[in-house]
Amino acid sequence: PAPAPAPPHPRHRPTTRDDDPTLLYTGPLTQTFRRLKLFSLSSLALAGTLSPFIFVVESSLPTGARAALAAAALATSGVSTALVAWCGRPYVTALRRLPTAGSADTDAGAGAHHTGSHNANAPAGIELATLTVTLAPRATRVYDPAFLGDTRRAFARWELARAVQLPPEDAGGVRAGEEETVAETVDRAGRVLGRWIVRWGEGGAGVCRAEGRVETHFNVHEELLSTPIR
Repeated sequence: PAPAPAPPHPRHRPTTRDDDPTLLYTGPLTQTFRRLKLFSLSSLALAGTLSPFIFVVESSLPTGARAALAAAALATSGVSTALVAWCGRPYVTALRRLPTAGSADTDAGAGAHHTGSHNANAPAGIELATLTVTLAPRATRVYDPAFLGDTRRAFARWELARAVQLPPEDAGGVRAGEEETVAETVDRAGRVLGRWIVRWGEGGAGVCRAEGRVETHFNVHEELLSTPIR
C-alpha cells in the first residue's frame, strides 16, 4: 500500500478551535490579503530598484522625460501599495476570546483601568488580529465588545464607538469624570501601541478618544461567527 502522506508542518497548518479553544473566528481571506500585500510591496521595491536605470540606459529621451518616467513608475506603484494598505488594514485574520477580564493597568495616568464587558456572549472581551502592509501582526484587545458598532468606512464592518450611552441598569456603575481603557492595540512583542479611552459623563454617557496608534476599524465576516459578538 502507498505510504500515508506526511502531516502538514505546524507552521503551515491553519489554527483550529481544537488547537486554540479561545479562537472564535478565522478570516477566510487572510492568505489572499497576505499575498496581495506581498505582491504590492514587491512591485514597489522593484520600481524603486529599476527606476535609476532609466537614467543609465542610452536613449534619445532628454533628462526631463526620463525623470518624468521614473516619477510616474514610482508614483503608480506607491499609490497602488497605499491603496492595498488602506483596504487591507482593517481585515481581521483571527478573533479570539480574551482568557480573563481586563485587569488593572499598571501604568499611571489616563486609561489606568479597563472597562468591564456588558456583553454576556463575550464576558472577558475579545482580541482582533490584523496585519500591517508590511505583514507585521497587530492585536487589538477590546475589553467591552459593546463599544463595537457599525461603520461607514469601506472594507470594514465594525469600528470603535466615539460616543456611548450605557443603559440605566449599568449607568450607576460609572462615575462622571472617570476614564477607562476600552481597547488597546499591541505589537508582536506585546508592547502597547495605543489605547481607546472612554471618559464618562452624567447618566452613563461616555465620549471616547484615541491615545497613540490604536486600530479602530475591523473587517469581519459576521455571518461566519458562531456566536454574536456585539
